Amino acid sequence: MSWQRTNIQAAAAYLRERMAAGAADARTKAVYEGLLDVLEPTRRATRLQREAADAAKAAVVVAAERDRRSPTDRRGHADRRRANLGSPGGVERRKGGDRRAGRDRRSGRS
Repeated sequence: MSWQRTNIQAAAAYLRERMAAGAADARTKAVYEGLLDVLEPTRRATRLQREAADAAKAAVVVAAERDRRSPTDRRGHADRRRANLGSPGGVERRKGGDRRAGRDRRSGRS
């Protein structure tokens, strides 16, 4: 065992005792977790994967909630397309001769 590992283990044990005595603030816990991560690198990788999975799960829930439209959203109403409002100017601009009714535009014949 190297002296670095021994010192890290002693510091982690001290922080564990402090947390057991009631010093459970976020900073103490973060330092303790960091020391354990240094002692065991696979523990850190597992923790990072777990945090990433939790973050992805939370992001999916937020996206699904954000995607739902509120009942006051004007895009949800189809009534404006069903109502016949007439031509925009009020009077039809095109006359019967201008319209292409009766002529097949694809073949070029009437």
